[in-house]
Amino acid sequence: MGRIISIANQKGGVGKTTTAINLAASLGVMEFSVLLVDIDPQSNSSSGLGIDVRNLDITVYNLIAEEASFDEVVQKTNYPNLSILPSSINLVGAEIELVNQENREIRLKKVLDTVKDKYSFILIDSPPSLGLLTVNGLTAADTVLIPVQCEYYALEGLGQLLRTIELVKYNFNQHLDIEGVLMTMYDSRLRISNSVIEDVRKHFNEKVFKTVIARNVRLAEAPSYNMPVIEYDATSTGAQNYLALANELIQKNKNIIS
Repeated sequence: MGRIISIANQKGGVGKTTTAINLAASLGVMEFSVLLVDIDPQSNSSSGLGIDVRNLDITVYNLIAEEASFDEVVQKTNYPNLSILPSSINLVGAEIELVNQENREIRLKKVLDTVKDKYSFILIDSPPSLGLLTVNGLTAADTVLIPVQCEYYALEGLGQLLRTIELVKYNFNQHLDIEGVLMTMYDSRLRISNSVIEDVRKHFNEKVFKTVIARNVRLAEAPSYNMPVIEYDATSTGAQNYLALANELIQKNKNIIS
């Protein structure tokens, strides 16, 4: 049985896609089968793993629209044990198109439930909003991983995300839980970074991952080469941080994952 984790935060620039790409690649390197589901119309997770999103005929959009099967959409990446359901700009219109359709909140869940046993981890990269695509991701997931940047206003908007999680839990997915809060963009030279971590730990207690993702040049450079940081520079701080996060996630879920 696999673990489906939605990576979500409606606030942009918190390291959500960076986490999706690099956590997925790290789990794959550690010999776990991983599926990354890109439901963000910006398609950065897809391009970040070397997928040419401009020349895709079939994407996760066609899957959610029930125009294609899982096998038609899924692609293997160039990285160990890692497959992807790629995104495209077509997803921008998906929320409007689905508004009046039946079971619009469970489209993704219906698909992932059929393949959950094929993967140890399924990670969902959600868009930076709380619209229908994010709700699909939350409805399909077992848990939510929330990236929070170590910057001023870090907690801004988190209350709204938590309310959305509770609404999804009440209406569509009663078992949905928070996997953990991940602190990103940490800079040890800045007092604000440590202050923000203290504040977040007060709010979320043991739900905050022990691993902290530091600001790192190699981590910032890797997307421009369309590869995860562990492939770009495995010795970098960024790569080591995400390997540590992957290991922490594995330990938390060792009784669940196959």
